[in-house]
Amino acid sequence: MDQRSPPARPLRRQLDSIILHFDYDCFYAAVFESETPEFRSLPLAVQQKQIIVTCNYEARRRGLSKLQLIKDAKKVCPDVVIVLGEDLTRFRNASKHLYAFLTSFSWNNRAERLGFDEVFMDVSDMIEYNAGLLNPNDLANSYFCLSKNDPTAGFAYDASQVAGHTYPESSTDISGASPDAQRLQMHLRLASHLAKHLRQQLESEKGYTCTVGVSTNKLLSKLVGNVHKPDSQTTLLPPYTTDDDEFDNVASFLDGHEIGKIPGIGFKIAQKLRAHVLQRVPKIDAGLVYGGTKEVVLVGHVRRHPGIGPETLERILEGPGTPHGIGGKIWGLLNGCDDTEVGLAREVPKQISIEDSYTRLNTLGEVVKELRLLSESLLKRMHADLLEEEEDVETTEHVTATDKIGKRWVAYPKTIRLSTRPRLPQNPDGSRNRSFARISRSAPMPNFVFNLKESIELLSSRLVSESLIPLFRKLHPEKSGWNLSLVNIAATNMVDTASEKGGAGRDISKMFKRQDEVLKQWRVEEGNESAEMDEDGMEAYPSRQASAMRESSRGGSEDVPTPSQEDSVGNDGKWESEDEDAMNEGDTFMCEQCGAAMPIYAMAAHSRWHIQG
Repeated sequence: MDQRSPPARPLRRQLDSIILHFDYDCFYAAVFESETPEFRSLPLAVQQKQIIVTCNYEARRRGLSKLQLIKDAKKVCPDVVIVLGEDLTRFRNASKHLYAFLTSFSWNNRAERLGFDEVFMDVSDMIEYNAGLLNPNDLANSYFCLSKNDPTAGFAYDASQVAGHTYPESSTDISGASPDAQRLQMHLRLASHLAKHLRQQLESEKGYTCTVGVSTNKLLSKLVGNVHKPDSQTTLLPPYTTDDDEFDNVASFLDGHEIGKIPGIGFKIAQKLRAHVLQRVPKIDAGLVYGGTKEVVLVGHVRRHPGIGPETLERILEGPGTPHGIGGKIWGLLNGCDDTEVGLAREVPKQISIEDSYTRLNTLGEVVKELRLLSESLLKRMHADLLEEEEDVETTEHVTATDKIGKRWVAYPKTIRLSTRPRLPQNPDGSRNRSFARISRSAPMPNFVFNLKESIELLSSRLVSESLIPLFRKLHPEKSGWNLSLVNIAATNMVDTASEKGGAGRDISKMFKRQDEVLKQWRVEEGNESAEMDEDGMEAYPSRQASAMRESSRGGSEDVPTPSQEDSVGNDGKWESEDEDAMNEGDTFMCEQCGAAMPIYAMAAHSRWHIQG
C-alpha cells in the first residue's frame, strides 16, 4: 500500500464537445455480405492464415468466435462458410466509401477514421445550431436541420426523449441541476437523434449496420457504444460531474470496465496497474492467441486504491522509454478525461502500413522473400491511396498502356519504417514467454519509389535491396539466432503536395501557365524583341525577365518534399526550421532520362515534361 500520496480527487471533465463514435457491425464479414447478400443468413467466417479473424453474428450465435483455429471452427459449426480475407483491398475500399458518406454530413469537417471499421465525428456545431432552433413549449415536434443553407434538409424528431439506449438505463432527474448540466442533457439528447438518423441512412443507402456511442469525448463515446451491440446506440447520460466527484454517471460507468479495456492503456501498463492493486505479478493466460490475463482488475479497483493519484501512477509506470507525465495521462483516462480532438477529415492517410505474421521466420533468404511481397503490397497501396488524376495532361504517341499517364502524387511519405517482432528464446523447461514488443528502424524514403514509369516489381526489388535490407541488418546485426513472428513495413511522415484543390499549397507551375493564357490578350509585344519560349513551345515572358520567371515555373511545383523538409523533423517529431537552401550539395535529383540535375521538388514536374514530349 502506497501511503506517500494522499488520495487524489478525480479531474474535471470537458463538457463542451459532442462526439459520435461509429463502429460498423462485423465489418469484414459485412463487406462479403454486401458483395454476396446470400451470406447474410449463413454462418460466415473470414480467414487469415489458419485463424478466423472475424465472423458474422449468425456464426457467433452458433458458437464461433474470433481467433479460433479453422479446424476448431469447423468442429463447432460444420456448415460454416469460410472466405479468405488475406487481401485487404476490398475492406479498404469499402471503408473509404463509408467514411466519405459519413463525412458528407459533417459541418466542421471533423471526422476521423480509426482502422477500417470505426469513425469518430465531432458534431458539436450541428448540435449547438439545432439546440438554438428548439421550441421549449413543443419539444415533441422538433425538426433537425442537416444544412444551414437548406432548411428542407433534415428530419422530424421528438426532442423530449433520447433515441436508443442510455446509460444508466433510467434517466437521472437533473431538473434541479445547474444550467450547464441541463444544457448538456439537451445536447446529448439531440445528438442521439442525429446518430439514429445517420445509422438509418447508412443502412438504407449503403447496406451496412453500425453501433454508435454518444458522449462528450472520444474515450467515453467509444466505450459507451459497446454497451448494446449490434445495430444499436447508447448515450451516456448526465450528470457527468457532481459536488463530491465520486458518484457521477461517468465514474460509475468506467468503474465496471476491466483496466485493459480502456483505450490508451496498453498491455504493459495494464499489467503494472494490476500488479500494484494485487501486490503480486498477475497471471497470464497462455492459451490466448494475443495474450491476456486471468486476473480481473477493474477501473474502480485502481481508481479507489489507497494513495492512488497522478504522482503515484507516475512512480508505478516509470521506466525506460516511458514519457514524462504518463501518470497524469492515465489518471485522466481512469476518470473519463480525454482532451484528444477529433481530427479533420482527410482523404490522404497519415501512414500506409503493411505487415504479416509468421510461425517461424529465421533465415535471411526467407526474410528477403517476405520483404519483397510486403514492399510490392506497400507500393500498390501508395499508388491506390496517394495518386490522383492529373488535369491538363495530353496523351502522346510515346505513351504506352502501362504508363500511369495523367496521375500525380497528392502526398509523399518522407520515411520508410521497418518493424519486426522477435520471439523470446525458450525457457529451460521448453516453454516460451509471449512478447508483443516490436523494434523499429526508419530511413528516408528513396526518391525512385515515386517513379511512375517503372514497374512495381522493379521498384519493390530496389526498395528491398537499397533500403529494407540495410534497415534489417541494423535491427538484427547478428547473422543467426533470431526468430521473427511479425514483419511490418510502413510509409510514414506524409507531406501533402501542392494542388489546386487542397493540399499544402497551389501548384505554381499550373498557376503560371493559366496566368499566361489569361493575360495573353492584354500582352503588348514589341516587334523588334525576340520572345522567350518555354519547353512546351509557348511564349513565356520578355527576355530580361525570362530566366527568373521560367525558373519559377519549372521549379514551383511542390509535388516532392524539398531536402530542407526532409531534415526538418527533429527527434521529438515536431516541425523545425524549413529555411535551409534546397540546393545544397547532395540535395539534387538527377534525371535518369536526360541527366539534368535539379532540386528534388522539381522532379515530378520534370517527369511530366518528359511524358508530354
